Amino acid sequence: MSLVNLAHVCSHLQNASKARLGVTSIPVSKLHVRLMLGLQKEGFLSSVTLGGTTPPKPFILQKQPHPEELEKMADTLKEEPWNAYPVERQNPLGKEKVHVEHVPSNPARRRLWLGLKYWNNEPVLRNMKLISKPTRRIWLNSEDLGKITRSREAGFVKGLTHPGECMFVTTDRGILEARECVERRIGGMVLCRVW
Repeated sequence: MSLVNLAHVCSHLQNASKARLGVTSIPVSKLHVRLMLGLQKEGFLSSVTLGGTTPPKPFILQKQPHPEELEKMADTLKEEPWNAYPVERQNPLGKEKVHVEHVPSNPARRRLWLGLKYWNNEPVLRNMKLISKPTRRIWLNSEDLGKITRSREAGFVKGLTHPGECMFVTTDRGILEARECVERRIGGMVLCRVW
């Protein structure tokens, strides 16, 4: 897991939302895919689409998946994240191709396209800060995470004080939000905070 790349993604998303971009892209990795799906689940992103170097078609970005589909997609992504996204394929009933977004076969040319959200002309994702650094990783148990979710400091990490603030933790069960970790009574390495 490269926290250097995650630091670049955090600053890129923060700058993209301040620049009022509708769509932006980041490099594809399992960590990035799981974190972006977590951000979409918490309501910070409108869409997460795997594609190539060109942006996806607008009708793909406007599609809002049902929460049950998001849970099913998260289960699919545990082992192989690229299986949750469509690729160009033949229609089994006919000879024409089904129109879906093209994903390059070369992994180096794949990009994760993110739709940013805005509310009352203000970005929903205003700040995204890395907590664990590449030189200092911070591990917290569920009791410390419980203190942080109740806006108190624990383990050199300040509490969640902003309205709607979320903190993402990587655990042995995937990347989860801090409140979900407290509910399941599991700990892990703290990745980033978003508000």
